[in-house]
Amino acid sequence: MIIGGSKKEVIKNIQKNVKNNELNKKVEVNDPVLNNEELEKALKRFYGIRKNKFIYFLESRFAYTFVDILGLKLNKSIKIEGLENIKDINEGAIITSNHFNPLDNMAIRKLIKQRYKKNFYIVSQETNLAMPGFLGYLMNSLNIIPLCKGPNYIINTFKPELKKVLDKKNYVLIYPEEEMWFNYRKPRPCKRGAYQFAAEANVPIISCFVEIRDIERIDNEEFKEVEYIVHVLKPIYPDMKKSARENSKIMAEIDYKQKKEAYEKAYNKKLDYTFSYEDIAGFRKD
Repeated sequence: MIIGGSKKEVIKNIQKNVKNNELNKKVEVNDPVLNNEELEKALKRFYGIRKNKFIYFLESRFAYTFVDILGLKLNKSIKIEGLENIKDINEGAIITSNHFNPLDNMAIRKLIKQRYKKNFYIVSQETNLAMPGFLGYLMNSLNIIPLCKGPNYIINTFKPELKKVLDKKNYVLIYPEEEMWFNYRKPRPCKRGAYQFAAEANVPIISCFVEIRDIERIDNEEFKEVEYIVHVLKPIYPDMKKSARENSKIMAEIDYKQKKEAYEKAYNKKLDYTFSYEDIAGFRKD
């Protein structure tokens, strides 16, 4: 499903970043940019809604009803492989996946509902709270944990919120690639944050790679439709004899290696970072 307008400028940015080996850099255009005052206002509104239990219940129920309806449409084309790898994980974890679409979390949502029969939480950049329209409404109404890079916020707000969720044996999706690259098939290097949080909370990483396959149906003038295959890889556990920092480096390397191997098996090609338009799933170049 294509959200937003033309993606040609985004694809140019992907091509430029690949050439410059800047694989975690932003490529989206027209994303919200917030100054400190606007950021504080967005976060205040987000947490304020949650303090009013009645209003939040109404807004979240409406949002999840919409997501469930959307899931009925999307989930038919989402396949899941490798559930046996997480048969022993039953009490909460951090999930990692490649990030390529505003709705790619629907693939992980199906995984969680199929395996654990419950909703899950998504860590999202704080600027997403200011997205316009209905997508912004969803960001403020679903089970989101905003991530702001300011150290005071991470220590005093983000980590306590994450701990509260994980202590209740819930599941949290964190995108270690950080930025979304639209319909980009290849896994990108994993930043350490997700793995440090997992080590600090002593929870495993559920490692996933989502394969994107083209369908011979037209979505819009730039793209064909696509379908997703969620590959559930081997879970990664922190070594409690090591520090959280040591764990974060080791776990990030293992996760990236697993995603790389899953990519090479899914697409039957070696992973490299030369750019090809085939890297953009569904793109109709001609």
